[in-house]
Amino acid sequence: MAGVKDFGLSDKGVTRLAYTDLDFAAQAWLLEQVKDLNLTVTEDAVGNTFLRRPGIDNSLPPIAMGSHLDTVIQAGAYDGIVGVVGALEALYMLRDEKLTAPVEIIIFKAEESSRFGYATMGSKLMTGSATPEQLSQGTKKNDKSFVEVLRENGYNPDNYAEAIKKPGYYKCFLEIHIEQGKVLDETGEQIGIVHNIAAPTRFKIIVDGMADHSGATPMGFRKDALVAGAKLILAVQKAAEEEASKGTVATVGVVDVEPSSINVVPGKVTLWVDLRGVDNASIAKALDKIQHAMANVVDSDKVIVSQEMLTADKPVALSDDLAYEFAKICEEMGVKYRHMNSGAGHDAMHMVKLAPTSMLFIPCKEGISHNPAEYAKLEDICVGVEVLAKMVKKIAQ
Repeated sequence: MAGVKDFGLSDKGVTRLAYTDLDFAAQAWLLEQVKDLNLTVTEDAVGNTFLRRPGIDNSLPPIAMGSHLDTVIQAGAYDGIVGVVGALEALYMLRDEKLTAPVEIIIFKAEESSRFGYATMGSKLMTGSATPEQLSQGTKKNDKSFVEVLRENGYNPDNYAEAIKKPGYYKCFLEIHIEQGKVLDETGEQIGIVHNIAAPTRFKIIVDGMADHSGATPMGFRKDALVAGAKLILAVQKAAEEEASKGTVATVGVVDVEPSSINVVPGKVTLWVDLRGVDNASIAKALDKIQHAMANVVDSDKVIVSQEMLTADKPVALSDDLAYEFAKICEEMGVKYRHMNSGAGHDAMHMVKLAPTSMLFIPCKEGISHNPAEYAKLEDICVGVEVLAKMVKKIAQ
C-alpha cells in the first residue's frame, strides 16, 4: 500500500521539497486517508493546512498538534511525517472520547530550508515572525524566489498577513518528532521531553577575489576566492569546536563557486553558514570568531569579504508545565523518559508566541536523520502517540 513516504521516493531516499507537486500530492493523499475522522479542513493564505475536530464547547481555544510533510533532498521517511501522522493517529485513539475543547492538527508548509534557504517558513509566517519578501532573500542562483513560488501555486503573498494568528488563539501546541540525535537510541529511553530548542543563525559569507587564467597567473599574483573561502570554512569549524561544550555547532552546507571552471582561478565564492545552539552568549562568541577570521582573510589573501545575514533566531524555551505533565503521563504508563534539549529547529519554536508549547522526541536509530537511513521503530512511535493522546485528552477535558 502506498504511503506519504512514497511521494518523492527513489533509490537515493525521499525528496519532497516544499510547494512542489509532490508536496501537494502527498498531503492530498493523506487527507483522503483520514476522511472518516470528519475533520474540517482549511488552508491559510500561505498554504498551511488545518484539520479541526470540534469540541463540546467550540468557543474554547483549540489544542493544536502538528508538524510538516516536506523533506530535505535525499531524506528519510520519518522527519516531520511522524508528527503529522502521529497527531492524526492520536485523534483516532480519542475518537470515542467526548472532548470539551476543539483539537486542531496543523500541517506546516516549508519547515525544511532545502528549497528556499530558510527553515520553519510556514510557522514563521503564521506567527508574524517573517514576511514572504524576507523569506525570498535566501533564494539560490537561478532558483525561483519564495514570492514567485507562492504566486505560481495560487497564493497571493500580498495577503500573507491574513495567515497571522494572535497569541492565545490556541490553548497549547504539542509536537511529536524523531530525535534526530542518538541520545535516546543509546540510553534505551523511549521518550524525550524537550525543554529548549536550539535556534539557527544563518548567513552568507561572500568572498570576492579575481577570476584569472589558471595557467597564466603566477601563484603570488592570485586573488583566489576559493582558497580564501576554504580558510573561512575551517574558521567556522574551529569557532564551533571552541564553543562545543556549550552545545554550539556550525556547518558550511553550501559552497557556490564562480565561474566554476577548471581552468579559471575562482573569482567569487559564497559560503552558506548554519550556526546554532541553545546558549545565546556562546552563539555570539562563535559568530564573533568567524567575523574575526573574515577580517584576517581580507588582510592575508587581498580579497573582499562581506556577510549577509539571513536569519538570527534566538534559542527558545518551551513550557515547563507541559513538560512535567508529559513526565507524569510517562510515569503512569511506565515509560522510560528523559528531559532534554533539541539541537534541531522545529515549528514548535515559533508556536511559543501563540501558546504554551511542548515537544516529545522518540528514538532515532543511531541518531541518523536527513538521510535515507533515518529510522524509528514502530513500537516507539506508537508509545509516543499514546503519550500524546493522553495529554490531549487531559487538557481537552
